[in-house]
Amino acid sequence: MFIDQAEIYVKAGDGGNGCVSFRREKYIPKGGPDGGDGGDGGSVYLVASDQVDTLMDFMGKLHWKAERGHDGMGRCKYGKQGEDLCITVPAGTIVIDTDHDLQIKDLNADGMKVCVSKGGVGGKGNTHFASSTQQTPRVAGEGKPGQSRNLRLELKLIADVGLVGLPNAGKSTLLSRISAARPKIASYPFTTLVPNLGIIELSNYRRFVVSDIPGLIEGSHKGQGLGHDFLRHIERTRIILHLVDIGATDGCDPIDSYHKIRQELNQYSSTLANKKEIIIASKMDLDPDREMLEIFQQELGKEVLPISSVIGEGLDVLKEVLWTSVQAVRKEEGV
Repeated sequence: MFIDQAEIYVKAGDGGNGCVSFRREKYIPKGGPDGGDGGDGGSVYLVASDQVDTLMDFMGKLHWKAERGHDGMGRCKYGKQGEDLCITVPAGTIVIDTDHDLQIKDLNADGMKVCVSKGGVGGKGNTHFASSTQQTPRVAGEGKPGQSRNLRLELKLIADVGLVGLPNAGKSTLLSRISAARPKIASYPFTTLVPNLGIIELSNYRRFVVSDIPGLIEGSHKGQGLGHDFLRHIERTRIILHLVDIGATDGCDPIDSYHKIRQELNQYSSTLANKKEIIIASKMDLDPDREMLEIFQQELGKEVLPISSVIGEGLDVLKEVLWTSVQAVRKEEGV
C-alpha cells in the first residue's frame, strides 16, 4: 500500500526530578546535601532513509514518545538521560507543524535528520540549593516537560524524470520497457492508482530515476480524478516527460490532449510550469505512416520524440536524450 501523507503526535521525554538527600556516613554526624540531578528527557528525531518508500508505518501508530529522564539519587548520582527516539521516514518527506502551520524541514536526502521535539531538562538536586544561610536544603528542582507537537508528514517522491499524461497514454508500459519496474498495465484508463518508481540503467554505470503518477484529467488541479493527489510528487522531478497518445483510438485530438495536461500543470504550480519538458508521441505503431506525428509537430511547433513501447521503437534514443537532459539540469543545480 502506498501512503504519502500521515499525521502524528510526537512527545519528547520529560526531565527527571532532582533528588533531596543528605550524606549519612559513619563519623560524619552532620553530612551535607548530596542529592543528584535528574536526567534530561530523550528528544524525538526524524531521519530520512532511502530504504523506506512510504509512510505506511504511521497509519497504525499515531503517538510517538521518547523516554523520560530518570530521577536523581543520593550520593550525588545523576539520573540517567532518557533515550532519544529516532523515527525513520522516506527521503523526500516534508515535516509540517500543524498547530502553527509551519514547515519544519524538508528531508530530501538520505541520512538527513531533524529534531522535532526537544527533551525536557532534568531538575537540580538539593546540592544546588545549599548556601551559607541554608545548609540543609530540603528542596529539589522538578524536571521540565518535554516538547510535544502535532505533525503532518507529506511525502514527495524524489526522481529525476516525471511521467505525465492523460489516462491510458502509455506511461506504465513505457516505464516497464525502459526500467525494471513492473507497474500494472491494462487496456483501460486509470490502471495506475499509485506512483511507481523505476531506475533506468545505461552503459558506463549511468543511471537515473523515473516516476510515473496516475493519469491526469481536466480539473486535476482542483481535486478531480486520481492524479491530483500525486501532482506534488512531480514537483521534485528535474524533467517532465509528457506522453501524448498519437494513435488514440478513442477519437481524442493529440493537440488538445497536450494542452489539457499543460493547463493542469500550470494551474497546479508555477514550479511545474517552469520545468524542462520533453514531449513524447507514444504508440507510434498505430501511426505507421507518421501522418498524425507530422500534424502534431506542426501544430505544436516543438520537438517531439516518437516512440512505441510495444515494438521498442525509439526507446534507446529516448533514454539517451533523458540522460543528457538530466545531466544538464543536475549541472545547473550543482549536483
